[in-house]
Amino acid sequence: MRTTCKQCLGLILVIGLLLLALFHALSPGTSSTVDIKLRHGSPIERLLNGKHRDIISDYHDIAYQIKEDVACRLARNTCVCVADKETFQFPLSNLLFPRVWAHDVGLAFLESHPDPENAKRHRAQEYSSFQRRSYNPADALIVAEANSPLQYPTQGVEVRPLKTIIIPATLGTFDVAATVDGVSVVGEGEKHMTLSSPLLSALNRQLQFVTYTNTVFHPKTADTVQFTTEGHQSFFTIKVGHGTIPTLYNSGHQGEYNISALVTIATKTFLRYDKLQDLIDSIRKYYPTVTIVIADDNEQPQPVTGPHIEHYTMPFGKGWFAGRNLAVSQVATKYVLWADDDFIFTANTKLEKMVDILEKTTLDLVGGAVREVTGYTASYLHTISVEEGGEEGDCLHIRNGYHHGIEGFPNCVVTDAVINFFMGRTDKVRQLLANP
Repeated sequence: MRTTCKQCLGLILVIGLLLLALFHALSPGTSSTVDIKLRHGSPIERLLNGKHRDIISDYHDIAYQIKEDVACRLARNTCVCVADKETFQFPLSNLLFPRVWAHDVGLAFLESHPDPENAKRHRAQEYSSFQRRSYNPADALIVAEANSPLQYPTQGVEVRPLKTIIIPATLGTFDVAATVDGVSVVGEGEKHMTLSSPLLSALNRQLQFVTYTNTVFHPKTADTVQFTTEGHQSFFTIKVGHGTIPTLYNSGHQGEYNISALVTIATKTFLRYDKLQDLIDSIRKYYPTVTIVIADDNEQPQPVTGPHIEHYTMPFGKGWFAGRNLAVSQVATKYVLWADDDFIFTANTKLEKMVDILEKTTLDLVGGAVREVTGYTASYLHTISVEEGGEEGDCLHIRNGYHHGIEGFPNCVVTDAVINFFMGRTDKVRQLLANP
């Protein structure tokens, strides 16, 4: 009897230790954390910029002559919208005598705003946040120093389609924006250009004025440049593409997060208007003015009305995926929160916390947790990876777990898949159309 009790006690202790180890391993607080806050102007970036300035200023004492026909094509970062003066007023005058029209959209927006100075300041902050989020270290200009023995860029050279840039050093042609005394240039305006000089310093100075003009329109591609010296050969790429047009949102007054101005709640309903009304009532208890967008594919739709409610009916039985796509397409705020129609908001539903993570990190989507009637709380953490396979295709792996914690946000982790209660950047969620 004593032996049996000792064995049972030993088994209980082992099971307890295993459960404790499992809890320790799965606890977000014990995982490694990574800083994923918005950053721009990092020490590495400042170092690279300093090196680039040093390279450009190394040969400032070598004289050069500007080539106006080439230099005038370079971007000056000073675009001005100027309209032609209207000279004729008669039928078909715009067809016979076409003229340039110009409209300052920003000025028109500010003129109609009740607080233009605050709106202008807020737009500048939103644009600054967009720049920090869109910054990619792979786009930074890196110049290989003169070990070959000439200097040339290794990454970060980009040109707009059919435009001209200076390359610090076949979809386009080469030229020079200025000529340096003692340097011979052959092949200007062609796909192959040769520079020669008895003086290495003059040659490097001339390289600072080499231009590249994209001549084949393509909205997103790249060109490869071959850079050859006596006994040395290097390659680098020039990215060809349009710049990204930022989407700036009116987030309301500064200070505390204005959830009604920042977030729209979207849902899809089918055959359970009673549950939908419970969801709406619970939302209104904590967020009385937030907009709710409802996609409805019931066979006999019932009216769903109320302040700040948008109800969109669909053909019968279109399904959850089509409903989510429709609801998200109608969102006009910076963030969208998705919730199923049988969810209930409680005092623990803090949308401000989700907004705070999205505002302060590079993440595009934040998932929450859902507590069921039984008391069980589900969060659905999954990692997704793709491994190269054979001729029959690749392997898609979906596993329970997460990658790492987030510095500054305890109990938050980075994962690839979340539960069906999440908040995301509206433009990013729209890119991920739900497919059946």
